[in-house]
Amino acid sequence: MGGSTNKMDKIQELRTRRTAIEATAKTARERIQAILDPESFVETGAFVKARSTDFNGKAADVAADGVVTGYGTIEERLVFVFSQDAASMGGSVGEMHAQKIASLIKRAMESGAPVVGILDSEGLRLTEQIDAAAGYGKIYAALAKASGVVPTIAVVAGTAAGGAALIPGLCDFTVMTAKDSKLFVSSANAMEKGTSFDQIASGAVHAEKTGLADFVCDDIEQAAGKVRALVDMLPANNEEDAPIYDDRDDLNRVSETLDEAASAGMDILPVIAELADAGDFLEVRAAYGKSMVTGFMRLNGGTIGVVANNGAVDGGRLTTAGCWKASAFIRFCDAYELPVLTVVDTEGFAVSKEEENAGLAQAAAALTGAFAGATVPKVTLVAGKAYGSAAMVMNSKENGADVVLAWPEAEFAVMNPQSEARILYADEIAAGADLAEKTEAVAALQTAFAAASRGSVDDIIEPSVTRKHLLVNFGMLAGKQKAVPTKKRSTLL
Repeated sequence: MGGSTNKMDKIQELRTRRTAIEATAKTARERIQAILDPESFVETGAFVKARSTDFNGKAADVAADGVVTGYGTIEERLVFVFSQDAASMGGSVGEMHAQKIASLIKRAMESGAPVVGILDSEGLRLTEQIDAAAGYGKIYAALAKASGVVPTIAVVAGTAAGGAALIPGLCDFTVMTAKDSKLFVSSANAMEKGTSFDQIASGAVHAEKTGLADFVCDDIEQAAGKVRALVDMLPANNEEDAPIYDDRDDLNRVSETLDEAASAGMDILPVIAELADAGDFLEVRAAYGKSMVTGFMRLNGGTIGVVANNGAVDGGRLTTAGCWKASAFIRFCDAYELPVLTVVDTEGFAVSKEEENAGLAQAAAALTGAFAGATVPKVTLVAGKAYGSAAMVMNSKENGADVVLAWPEAEFAVMNPQSEARILYADEIAAGADLAEKTEAVAALQTAFAAASRGSVDDIIEPSVTRKHLLVNFGMLAGKQKAVPTKKRSTLL
């Protein structure tokens, strides 16, 4: 009888402890619940506590050591998640806190499922000194190993300071909120007088200037929606395909609006939406390098990565930011076997001292290498201008595209026809030859038909039936064989 009573006492103790734990970290738990399917979250490591006794004489009695970890589902697909609790020692990262996160990432890799990390931390826990710093190292190493194995998403829901600021950079995608997010390595208070956190740490800064933020949302609910939409587009790991949904659009749909819209310098976003299943396109890093567009679209129920020049923004010129954005995106697509559609409408490279000093040449080289090195199916559509070496960078046939399609009005040239005419016919024009006539002669050699005659274009198609051609060509490339030289990895950024 005594043994039975003791057993019931232990069960009651368990219930009491679990109830007490679940009553803590309410905000952290609410954030998890906003992202996952209802009632799907299973907590792990709930009984973990800090064990350091440096400085404060005894281990802090903080439930779950300031971070809630576990797993659940998004649209019934397994996802691992951790959420830092700013109400517990400022969400600071200590030894056991870090161990919980690193262990979660390792388990996600073993299970082949994405990781979502919700960050709200003031940084390293000073009372744990080297143990806390070592904890950061474990998290960094775990995320580095997970890269290219399972998708990783960081949600900056509050502060990500000091060492915590490196975590989003080690993840594939970062979501921030407009009002509450702050991400910085060094505090504004340590910088020159007048520096504010809005200038170095806000969602707007990381979306527009650093390019670290893929999405900036109004609040955590909207951020949760972006995470769910992103996970829904992606494969669970590098050995599985992205989810394929029952056809949501007519495979034979013809878009007359594209015939009307097709022209150099057009806004490419409506074009992409018109090509996608039911307009389903999720743009990433929209505020960074705006003349380049990257994102995921649905095509025949599956996921396609899209890289496109936006001719409506500075003629779709290649900028340093745009090239870095696109090269990172292509590497992600290649790691997870996501086919890539490239849409070309560019007048060339951006022209300014600032771009040159920012490293445009290196960024463009990185983009060139990303396209050339990617082994996934690659289809290029030249929808407007394809000028100079910038056009070669944009997944040209010569740089590795499997199939190149072009609209009839596409232009293939070294530069705009008038400038080229001025150079080629300089003596004749100086002698009185008509510039307009010479420009027309040059333009006649810059057509899609001229490019097709030299094998740089595989087919010239009507804009209205582009969707059908994409379906056919990506379908044909689905079984593409990958023959690459033996090497450990490319050394290109």
